[in-house]
Amino acid sequence: QRQVVESGGGLVHPGGSLRLSCVGSGFTLDYYAIGWFRQAPGKERERVSCISSYNRSTSYDDSVKDRFTISRDSAKNTVYLQMNKLKPEDTAVYYCAAKIGDYYYCSPYSEDYDYWGQGTQVTVSS
Repeated sequence: QRQVVESGGGLVHPGGSLRLSCVGSGFTLDYYAIGWFRQAPGKERERVSCISSYNRSTSYDDSVKDRFTISRDSAKNTVYLQMNKLKPEDTAVYYCAAKIGDYYYCSPYSEDYDYWGQGTQVTVSS
């Protein structure tokens, strides 16, 4: 059974950092584009970042560019989202999702992704 599981969320002060992990189970994440999405209360789910499968091309939403970094660790079958300089508006449930293919470009659309995790809560508050 193919699953992705997120971890690493928590409560952090504004300006702080967190690293989220997305671990694959039952399949190899390297063959999949991985997207990080988030959903705040009362808001629609939005794409935060994604990484393609073959050439590891990355993409970020403008709101997180220069603060967040997505990366892969093939040996651990894990994709990370390093989040720095966190702001209260980053508060949301963060989800990772996997999409087969997308060798050179990762889709920004949530409906394109096949496997989703249960989410991890990130709260940025003083």
